[in-house]
Amino acid sequence: MSRAKPRVAITTGDPAGIGPEIAMKASADPRVLAVCTPIVYGPPDVQRFPPGVLSGEAGRAAYDTILRAVNDVQQGRVEAIATGPVNKEAFRLAGLPWCGHTDLLAHLTGAPRVAMMFHSPALRVVLATVHIPLAEVPRALSESLMEATIDLTARELPRYGVAHPRIAVAGLNPHAGEHGLFGHEEETVIAPAVASCRARGIDVSGPFPGDTVFMRARRNEFDVVVACYHDQGLIPVKLVAFGEAVNVTLGLPLVRTSVDHGTAFDIAGKGVANPDSMIAAVLLAAQLAGSA
Repeated sequence: MSRAKPRVAITTGDPAGIGPEIAMKASADPRVLAVCTPIVYGPPDVQRFPPGVLSGEAGRAAYDTILRAVNDVQQGRVEAIATGPVNKEAFRLAGLPWCGHTDLLAHLTGAPRVAMMFHSPALRVVLATVHIPLAEVPRALSESLMEATIDLTARELPRYGVAHPRIAVAGLNPHAGEHGLFGHEEETVIAPAVASCRARGIDVSGPFPGDTVFMRARRNEFDVVVACYHDQGLIPVKLVAFGEAVNVTLGLPLVRTSVDHGTAFDIAGKGVANPDSMIAAVLLAAQLAGSA
């Protein structure tokens, strides 16, 4: 007897953005319907949110939608969530303390350690730090944080078809510090974390210069790169795989995927939004839910 197709909640994200449009397009796509039962989650009165208008009301509506989807996963009504883009400023206007999905979902599920991964056929990248100012990154990069991120990456990658992941770690500074000439974080923080993880049997190496490590991963020297900060990791992913990459939260007790783009207020309500990344997110969510 064939196994029932997994039910995937597709949340619309900020209702003033392109989320409602791409959620509906993805839910009707034949590739999606072939592998899962999509269920769109959004505010019942989406029409009351003018397209492209930033507001706390829209941020609160996006938050309420996420709560419903998470609750339904926890209650067994759906097996996975693919989330539409939220707006961090709208969250703030709504009085919400979270910067976005990653930290909100960690809070809702009680996950002790999570990380953001961008997954695509061309490149996989995990972020050690996410939504913090660039000036704060060196202080945030502790040896324990780097170890935990590497550990989590090694533990979670087998779910994505990589049984024995080869992990590369990018350096923070130009030329990975050049033996202390351009910075010391590589020698004092990153290299010790890599050595500790290697001693525990993890196939991890680095730190490598950030201007070449992503190219090496694309050439199949590595299965995934751990990047030190947001733009270091996302620029190469979006350069080679924009619209194909899927944002995944590692470490959650549920399956959650998302798009690789934002709310695109400039084209909201015009019917021209490309649903490819949402479709990719739903397909990956269905795959992960089906293999659970």
